[in-house]
Amino acid sequence: MKFKKIILLCTLITAATVHNSCGKSKNNVAPAPVTVIKPDTNKIGVPPKTWQEHWFEHKLLLHLVYYDKNTAVYYDDNMETSVTWPYKTMSAVWAYAKKTYGLFGDSTKLYCVFHKGTYGGGHPASYFDDSHDYRNTIDCGLDDWTAPTGQQIGMPIHETGHIVSGASHGVKGSPSDALWGDSKFMEIYNYDVLMNIGMKDEAGRVYEQMQSQYDDFPVPHVQWFKNWFYPIYSKYGKAQLLNKYFDLLAKYYPKNGKEYAHDLNWGEFIHFWSGAAGANLKAQATIAFGWKDEWETQFKQAQVDFPNLKY
Repeated sequence: MKFKKIILLCTLITAATVHNSCGKSKNNVAPAPVTVIKPDTNKIGVPPKTWQEHWFEHKLLLHLVYYDKNTAVYYDDNMETSVTWPYKTMSAVWAYAKKTYGLFGDSTKLYCVFHKGTYGGGHPASYFDDSHDYRNTIDCGLDDWTAPTGQQIGMPIHETGHIVSGASHGVKGSPSDALWGDSKFMEIYNYDVLMNIGMKDEAGRVYEQMQSQYDDFPVPHVQWFKNWFYPIYSKYGKAQLLNKYFDLLAKYYPKNGKEYAHDLNWGEFIHFWSGAAGANLKAQATIAFGWKDEWETQFKQAQVDFPNLKY
């Protein structure tokens, strides 16, 4: 995941709909006054009251509306201050992410930017990126933020997943993106987060949606969630499996300094997931994706190149 230069072309997995994160919203509304919510005085680390955007085409002045030990929430002038659900919800999302995947840099906070009627879609940045002042950030724009359902909750969680996959365990980059694209990990990530922040109904809608979700990579008519991620997730430790995959990559996959040196091939991909599961996942991969002679060669070579992964 290249946070600095590219606005992600995300196929966002939501609780009930798939959303293109880079579509532009056309309907601006009149600015509404923004009131800074009084924070919990027991929390430390006060974020700035305003934040001037200076990334991509974003040029608005943002206003702090809420913060706690996990999040700092910023609205543009078009956001209604009556929309308060992101405060505690995104705090719960980031608290769960830190509990599951560890800290992301020195900052414990996730900076959540919400736009209404402009800058449609979403993108992330991590503590590695100067583009967003080295803050773990999600920036999301929709025409409607009234309730934490569908894409309104799916988009922000999805963007935190990019921080998890692209900046966890002290290493920058996501060498898996070349294989799973923008959204395939986010399907299981969104499901897991929703299940663990008290939103099981929304998680259930993600699960049901994924039963008829098909993709054309690495071969036509693939169901990543149904035939790959959910079976290994449910059988081999759920979130513990997801975190261990990134942990093993950080420990053993080639790096240039603090950044991954290159992308995974398919054999390495299955080898590292097998290491995370503690079980040979070739059979499940064959169900999900088929199995090519090239992958067999890569898989055997990965076992030689990364012998510390046991299964």
